[in-house]
Amino acid sequence: MNVFLIVLAIVVAVIGAIILIYNGLVMKRQRVNQAFADVDVQLKQRQNLIPNLVETVKGYAAHEQATFQQVIAARNAAQAANTAGEMARAEGVLSQALGKLFALAEAYPDLKANTNFLQLQQQLSSIEDKLAAARRFYNSAVQDYNTAREQFPGSIIAGSFNFEPREFFDVGVEGRASMDEPPKVAF
Repeated sequence: MNVFLIVLAIVVAVIGAIILIYNGLVMKRQRVNQAFADVDVQLKQRQNLIPNLVETVKGYAAHEQATFQQVIAARNAAQAANTAGEMARAEGVLSQALGKLFALAEAYPDLKANTNFLQLQQQLSSIEDKLAAARRFYNSAVQDYNTAREQFPGSIIAGSFNFEPREFFDVGVEGRASMDEPPKVAF
């Protein structure tokens, strides 16, 4: 009888541990999903602001078509991205294109003084700050989730129940190199 109770207690403890680990992985995966949604919201706000910014700059620098097309193409690529890695790379290219657009503003004093341009620039700066915070939260959630699914005994549960690893929101080596380089503007 005592042996039966001991075996039963061990089985209950193992099942309880499996349930706790599984629920912990589910909670961490949901936190990653929620963090990704937060990043996505900030990216959409940023992408929605870009056409207004381009139109404002076009009024002052209509002959800078190549820069405008580059910004719009980068925005469209960013909107088409689906995974965290694709989004990060596309957003890196978009940031570089926006840098060129803002560099254009330096050559047009009337544009720099335009209240609409200044408001759009301020809104974009605010969104960039929120986006940076959302990316940090997302990457932290991904780190917690990936660590939990790779550590023993979580790795056994994660493998058994198909908990897939998640990508960090990282622009990558080539993206970092292009962002470190200041935009080139020729007049």
